[in-house]
Amino acid sequence: MKIALFGASGFVGSYILDSIIEKEFEPSVLVREGSENKLSQPGKCRIVTGDIQNEQAINETINSADCIIYNIGIIRQFPKQGITFEELHFEGAKRTIDSAVKQNVKRFILMSANGVRPKGTDYQRTKYKAEIYLKKTKLNWTIFRPSLVFGPPRGKIEFCTQLRDDMISLPIPAPLFHSGLFPFHAGQFKMSPIHVQNVAEFFTRSIDNTSTFGQCYHLGGPQDSSWKDLITIVADASGRKKWKIPAPAIAIKTLAFLLDGFSWFPVTRDQLNMLLEGNTCDSEKAFQKFDIEPIPFTQRNLTYLKE
Repeated sequence: MKIALFGASGFVGSYILDSIIEKEFEPSVLVREGSENKLSQPGKCRIVTGDIQNEQAINETINSADCIIYNIGIIRQFPKQGITFEELHFEGAKRTIDSAVKQNVKRFILMSANGVRPKGTDYQRTKYKAEIYLKKTKLNWTIFRPSLVFGPPRGKIEFCTQLRDDMISLPIPAPLFHSGLFPFHAGQFKMSPIHVQNVAEFFTRSIDNTSTFGQCYHLGGPQDSSWKDLITIVADASGRKKWKIPAPAIAIKTLAFLLDGFSWFPVTRDQLNMLLEGNTCDSEKAFQKFDIEPIPFTQRNLTYLKE
């Protein structure tokens, strides 16, 4: 079976690519010129050079495919550089879906995100728009909405590694964000971290599983972790002890308003808003359906943070 994979050179995409190859499917991938070395196994891929704005390159990537996986996504946008949620989450997905329809490729799997909705942040809104556009087609679609994804980064952007570098390693206390002026429930918002290998397995096990057609799955790990606990676990896994203090989100948002256009500033207003919302889900039935053993968010599974 031939699989067209978009987003193969990213963090989650590299694991999906490995899983595709392990299952002896034939991957076709779209990569920007000069980024071929970012693929985990370039020698086992049919590589098309181009970007997600190039319809000809999209068509060539999809040509003769049996299934399409759209996994392109960013966690931060830089409009002045042309890097936006609208372009990569929605417009790119739309072009790919349209190409699938034109080329009569019926199977389409979309990477979305837990918590997406029509009136959320730009990140949430554009992911949601892609879902709606896909659902309006007659394709045999499946949508996955993961919570926080963790695992060995392979040189890519990964949440726990970023948290270690941007917060845990600094000689100042870690912030326990809270809404309002008073520190009630500071750092108590929760997430459901899921290991990247589990996410990749969900994608590849769904490829030829007809019972997943027309289904949307929320993906989270076997236990929820509060922001406070998450900081402790990441710090311990990094071999550090970390003080924590309540921090009013409004103060960080004010700084972000001025500085989140700069890549060196660690968090944007939208990212902070999504953190405070929490990001949990119950995926027990999904793990059972796909016969996947969940990898828990524990210090033992974060040993890569000491590297």
